[in-house]
Amino acid sequence: MRALTDTEAAAPTEPDLRHHGDAEVRAADGGPADLTDLAVNVRAHTPPAWLKAEIAASLDGLAAYPDGRAARRAVAARHGLPVERVLLTAGAAEAFVLLARAVPARRPVVVHPQFTEPEAALRDAGHAVERVLLSERDGFRLEPDAVPQDADLVVVGNPTNPTSVLHPAETLARLARPGRTLVVDEAFMDAVPGERASLAGRTDLPGLVVLRSLTKTWGLAGLRIGYVLAAPALIAALERAQPLWPVSSPALAAAGACCTPRALAEAAAAAEEIAGDRAHLLSRLGEFATVRAMGPAEGPFVLIRLPDATTVRAGLRARGFAVRRGDTFPGLGPEWLRLAVRDRATTDRFVAALAEVLGEAQMH
Repeated sequence: MRALTDTEAAAPTEPDLRHHGDAEVRAADGGPADLTDLAVNVRAHTPPAWLKAEIAASLDGLAAYPDGRAARRAVAARHGLPVERVLLTAGAAEAFVLLARAVPARRPVVVHPQFTEPEAALRDAGHAVERVLLSERDGFRLEPDAVPQDADLVVVGNPTNPTSVLHPAETLARLARPGRTLVVDEAFMDAVPGERASLAGRTDLPGLVVLRSLTKTWGLAGLRIGYVLAAPALIAALERAQPLWPVSSPALAAAGACCTPRALAEAAAAAEEIAGDRAHLLSRLGEFATVRAMGPAEGPFVLIRLPDATTVRAGLRARGFAVRRGDTFPGLGPEWLRLAVRDRATTDRFVAALAEVLGEAQMH
């Protein structure tokens, strides 16, 4: 593993950092397509009815400007932190933009393959970004020594999208040091049973920034709500970079509701259910000699490698299934696909479609 220079990163094969899973489920005219969605990592059948009711109740107060104090306190209490260490954002994606604008990094490094918005935001802000590319041979696992010693901003996902790798907390903690901002994207951590490997409650690691999203587990991608956990000085700097009232009142209501004991218990139960459904998906994928699933997978999605994945993706779409292409992630190529974990019945229907597509591909 090594860091790529900016010149190498700008090669003609540069992946489309702005491509996301939602593009896979749209029709040609931009509207929704009639597809079973395995491309977007939002939990199916969400938001739940009780959360919709909480959001709906907030609509009576839309004449007033948003007041995030209660939601901020709820998030802080959920992680056992003072409110000065919490910043609410319009989804985790906004946090990447704020960090790119507010942190004066000289040598920013992004660990790939991972969610591409952190690098896109850094480049948009004028930073020359270096990449540390993790290897399939190592199971896309991070060795801290692969990160340049003088990198003063490091971004890594945990569990990582799209590889579904969960890096041990001790491994990530070794990346923290004075003079470095260490950004750990934990957008999918609440889908991991027990949230093991989370750094969200840590205050002893210098420069640590943890990002969380409420859009994945709770089905709130259209509402945009997430938060940043970091030292008070950095939180204040990020807040100054935000526009006024960046998080809407319905999103604030959702943030508070998702931090209640009831919600945390529901999320924990969902994480256990996802783990079982993921095991079923991996077992069924094991029936195909030409399909390699990366493991052990710990997120609500699975990364697979197979020949002619572009043709396979088109064949699956023709049979009503949208899957996420992998070649837009730095470090991957056209032979990779990402599959969201769904219930077992959906998985079985998907496997039947995949068998048809692979059978056709083999005949040609």
